[in-house]
Formats: sequence, C-alpha cells, structure tokens
Amino acid sequence: MLKKNFVSGKKKSLTFKAIFHLILKGSSSMMKRIHLIALFVAFLFAQTTTVFAQANSGSWIKLDTVKAGRFDNGKMWTFDFPPKKYFETEYNFIPKDDWFENVRMAALRFATYCSASFVSEDGLVMTNHHCARESVTEVQKPGENFHDFGFWAPTLQDERKVPGLFVDQLVLIKDVTADIQSAIDKGKDDAEKVKNYEDKKKEVEKNYKTETGLECSVVRFYNGGKYSLYGYKRYNDVRLVFAPEVQLGFYGGDPDNFTYPRYALDCSFFRVYDENGKPLKTKHFYKWSPKGAADGEPVFVVGNPGRTGRLRTIAQLEYARDIQNPVTYRMLKGLCDVYSEYIAQDNPPNKDELNDHYFSYSNSLKVYDGILKGLRDEVLMQKKRVFENNFKAAVNANPKLQAVYGDMWSKIEGTRAEVRKIAVQSASYNLSPIVLAQYFTVAKQLIKYAEQLKKPEVEREKDYVADSLTKTAEKIFPADFAKGMQDRLLALDLNFVYSCVGDQHEMIQLAGGKIGKEGAQYLLKNSLITSKSDVIKLAAKGADAILNSSDPFIKYMLQTKTKAKELSDKVRTIVNSETDYVQKLGRALFEVYGTEIPPDATFSLRISDGVVKGYDYNGTTAPSHTTFYGLYDRCYSNENKFPWNLPERWLHPSKDFDMETPMVFVSTNDIIGGNSGSPVINKNAEVVGLAFDGNIESLPGEFIFTTEANRTLSVHSTGMLEAIQDMYLAKRLSEELKAGKIK
Repeated sequence: MLKKNFVSGKKKSLTFKAIFHLILKGSSSMMKRIHLIALFVAFLFAQTTTVFAQANSGSWIKLDTVKAGRFDNGKMWTFDFPPKKYFETEYNFIPKDDWFENVRMAALRFATYCSASFVSEDGLVMTNHHCARESVTEVQKPGENFHDFGFWAPTLQDERKVPGLFVDQLVLIKDVTADIQSAIDKGKDDAEKVKNYEDKKKEVEKNYKTETGLECSVVRFYNGGKYSLYGYKRYNDVRLVFAPEVQLGFYGGDPDNFTYPRYALDCSFFRVYDENGKPLKTKHFYKWSPKGAADGEPVFVVGNPGRTGRLRTIAQLEYARDIQNPVTYRMLKGLCDVYSEYIAQDNPPNKDELNDHYFSYSNSLKVYDGILKGLRDEVLMQKKRVFENNFKAAVNANPKLQAVYGDMWSKIEGTRAEVRKIAVQSASYNLSPIVLAQYFTVAKQLIKYAEQLKKPEVEREKDYVADSLTKTAEKIFPADFAKGMQDRLLALDLNFVYSCVGDQHEMIQLAGGKIGKEGAQYLLKNSLITSKSDVIKLAAKGADAILNSSDPFIKYMLQTKTKAKELSDKVRTIVNSETDYVQKLGRALFEVYGTEIPPDATFSLRISDGVVKGYDYNGTTAPSHTTFYGLYDRCYSNENKFPWNLPERWLHPSKDFDMETPMVFVSTNDIIGGNSGSPVINKNAEVVGLAFDGNIESLPGEFIFTTEANRTLSVHSTGMLEAIQDMYLAKRLSEELKAGKIK
C-alpha cells in the first residue's frame, strides 16, 4: 500500500525530506518513531528498486550503467568460420587450416545426444560415462551388473558391440544459404514460407546424400542468417571398451550435479570397427597429454552443443521467463518425484533403465531451475536489453536495413503477446507423452477402434478389418504396463492441469473435483479400462458401447479432442508467423555483425576457447582442479553413504595409485547440453580433459554467456590415465592412450 501511494501519485504522499524531518524531530511515542523509520526505509526501497539490481556476485549494480559484454552471445565458434584472428590476438596462437581440419575430423557426434572423439589411430573413442550409460545397459548379459562393478575388455575380442549405436564424423561443409533463403522468400504467406523451407531443406539433404553417400543435414545459423550443409561419415559398428562403475561415473549423484569442487570419473571408451570387422584405422585423432593443462593455459572444447537461445529478443526471453520455463519446470519436478518414488517404493525389475530416465529428468530439472534464476536476474536481462538496443540502432541507422528489418522486434512482441494468452491452456490439453498416463492413450486407441468400426470395412485401416480386430483389441493395452508408475503419472497429470487451468479443467471435473492421488483413485474407481481384460471386454461390445461409455478416460478424450487441436493449431499458426520474423532478424544480425558473433548452438560441431581458471564462490575460492584425495575426503566425510559411497575396489587402492593426481578441473570455456563427451585439447591438439558438466553458475548460459563464475567441468587427462592404469589395471587401454595406437 505504501509503495502504491509513493509510486502511483494518485494519493498525496510524503516526500523524502518530509519523512526524514519527522524522524529527526521526534514523536510522542517510540512506536510512532519506529513506524516512521519503517516508512522511510519503504520509501527508499520504492525509489531504488527500479534503478538498482543485485548481480550474481551479490553486489548491487545501477541498471542504467550495465553494458553488453563482448561475449554475451558466447564463444561457440563454427568450423565454417573459425576465429583465427581472435585466437591470435587473445592467445598469441595462429592455428593453420590443417590444425582446424585435424581437430574437426578427430571430433565425433555420439548418437543423437552427446559428443565424443577419436583418441587413437585404431578407432578408440572417448566420451562421458553418463553418455554411455544406456549402452552399458544394452551390452549386459544375464547375471552381469556393469553399473555396479564397471566393465573392461581385456582383449579386442572382449569388446562388446552396442546394438543401434553409431558415431558421426563431420567430413563435409558447404554453404547453401542462397538456395534456402531463395526458397523461403518465394512463399506468399507465413505457412508457405515454413513449408518452402522444410521442402528445400529435405531436397538439399537428399541430393547431397545421393551424391556423397554421407548422412547430410542442413544446419541453420543466426536464426536463418546463414545455412550450411553438413555431411557426416557414419560408423555403425561401435563396441564398448571400458566404463567405470556408476558410483564413479556419476559420483555424488544428483546432489553434486552442476556443482564444484567435483569428483567424478565421468569417462568411457568405445572402439569403432570398419566394414571388415577390424578396428578402424584413422589418421585424425587427438594424442594424449601426459600432464594436462596448467592454470591460465588456453584450452579448447570441441563438441556439439545442443541448443541455446542467446539471439532471442527480449520479448521472447520474457515469455520464457514468465510462461514457458515455469510450466516446463513444474512438469519436470513432478516427473522426477514420480520416478524417484516409484523406483524406491516398488523396486521395479527394469530399475537400471528407469534410473537412466530419472537421471535425464533430474538433470533437466536443475538446468531449468538455473535458467529461470538467470532470466529473473535483472542484471543479466539488462545486458540483453542493451545488446538488443544496440542492434536496433545499427539496423535503423542503415536505411536499407531499416526498411526491411526495422519492425521485426515489434512484430515478435506481438506474436509473443498472442501466444501468452493460450500457451498454458494449450499445454494442459496437449500433455507431453512422457508425462501422460497410459490410461489416456488406451482410451484414445479405443476411440479410434470404435471410429474405424463405424466405417464400411473397405474404408478401414488394415488393422481394423474383421480378421484383425481381435489382435488389434488385444494390443491396445500396453504389454509393459506398470500400474505403480501409471497411477503416479495420473496423479501428476491431475496436479499439472490444475496448476495450469484450475478446477474448470475437464480432467479435474471428471475426477470429482479432486487432484493428486485422491483424484487418481476417483478416476480409477470409475474406469472400465484399467486392465487388458477390461479393454478386450469393452472392445467386444462394439463402437457405440465404447463411444457412449461412462469411462472417465474415454469421456475426457472425447470431450477435449477438438479443444486440444484448436489450441495446438492456434499456437502453431502464431509460431509460423514468428518463424518468418525471426529468420529475417537473423539475416539482419549477420549483415550487422557477420561472424564476429557466433551463432546459437544447434547440436552441430563447434570449438570453444577458454583458460584453466578457478573462481570465487560461497565466500571462498574454488581451486582450478581437484585431486583423488578430495574424492576420499568427500566419501569419508559423508560416512561412505550413498551417493558418496565408493565401490569396493576404490576402498582398497593399490600402493601404486597416486592420490595427488588431478581428477577434475575447471575452465572458462563455453559449453551446454550436447557438449557432454567433448574433448578438451591444448594448442597441440592433445587431450587435456573430457568435458562432462558445467557448474550451477553456468546454467543461465542457455541465453547469455558470462565468464565471472561460469565454468566448464572436465575430467583431467592425468586423472583418467591414473585410474585406468593403477585402479582398474586396464594396462592395454592405458598403453594405447599413451601411444596413440594399439600396442
């Protein structure tokens, strides 16, 4: 109320001078004086909150003095436009073209989610343990437990092929900007422009794949300012060589995730085999550094960062802050609670697989939490505003650019305002498959079954003709249905839609106005499709019985089908409009700044520069590296309890194991999700580390890059070698790393 009076001006308010005079003059009672002091403090707060904001460092900064930083948009440089002059100026390092080519060709993309690299001429591949976890699960035989005990192949014959795993090597880069932009510009409206882009992209990829035999994809840079065709050599015979125990690969578990100091041996090794079943011979690989990198030494991360949004407008960032990220955070939080409770209480047989999923969700949850905190940091947002204002000024100063691009920011503001009105509601009616309980998908398939039955048999899909109906009905209920998991997901769905829309949502109404576990129990009590036999029984009654059923899940899917589609279509239409504005703004960005600014991450190969450097945190200083001594201190300080317990072999190290060896180090490189498994190299293109994480302070890097406390965490090259050689006694692997070839 006080703030309203002071700020609005609608009521007469006391001035700063008047309040201060009353305090000095005194009053008839101590309580009145305390009240006046409180009033004075409130007045000061009201006057200063719009001027000052607290930075991440804890100090207060006057917002109108904040400036955009040179590298706010990051250091994820492409190999299309390597920053040769910048490297020379910054590090007195002048790499030649063959250096960049070797560095590029030694790097790999690990499946569709991580990075990797060749580290010997015999196809040895290095990546993170957390990237390899699913593969480790895949190659286990009955009775084996590599997650608890680790895996090491003593001979080539013991290396285990991972079904479906592949790695990609970027061997071709070609500029296709003119072709793509020309196709977009021929579109008569937003929808046609989007379609033209998709059609041209597929055409270019298909033509180059036919011509080269490579896996080809068109990569969009600067939101459409540039386009490149990337051609990948794909290797499909990939075999597991070495993986430590989960307790080392993910030491400290979720509590230590995104923290530092850190003690994780987050590494694994694979080998690529050629078409003849022999270890691949490659001339492009990173040699191993026996000493690692020193404090202050330049290092380079080479990998495939997933996605960043650093070139988004302020309107888009504010939408992410207010709508998109909070909604996603709520969903992920609920999903993590469901998985942790189900795994702990029901002890399911596929526990390892579920733990892999849980780790992925909990990792994402911390990421979204960190991004949200960054978006709510007024200093960081002010830096983005300053950059946008500078960009606008540059466009408006050029009459040609101003005529084409000058109104793009206001148009994006308009589309964001439109989508704000319906986005949360749309999310509640179009739940993600990862969170939607299978009861709803069963209901959806039953409705399709009924709708097909309504058609003449000659018009039905093949699974719904008379001879196939019984088999189709039997397949509707999932074979892998886990009631404990699905019941918990149902409770989560109710809580989520309530948080989005409230008790007017049809799902809540069908649950008798109840949410959470109570609402889930209500729905299940009144459902007719909670088992396979129930589904088969209802299907046998025919189309009308299904469509007129009292089952709440069927009723919900029928009631909301039209609404869900309408909301989804509205969002899609708005986004299509915005896509055109964004790609035009990307063209403007490239015209103004060229390659001085790196493009956003697109899970395509990048090289990021930085230096080995500690940082200040929690009132103290984090060292540039940790050692194995710290690992044991972390273990015994926590009484060897999960998630800081150590496997048996680590509790009894050999006398040759050197505790002083560096284990993890930090550097100022720019990374994000997708960079997991990226090699960290020095000027000689030698491995000095393996990137596996960022610290908590790095999470706002999704939209802005800072260097004060933002750090990349990497497993130290000497630490990996020491563990492989003297803890796991994997001499064949340690000798290959040192020699760069099989010995």
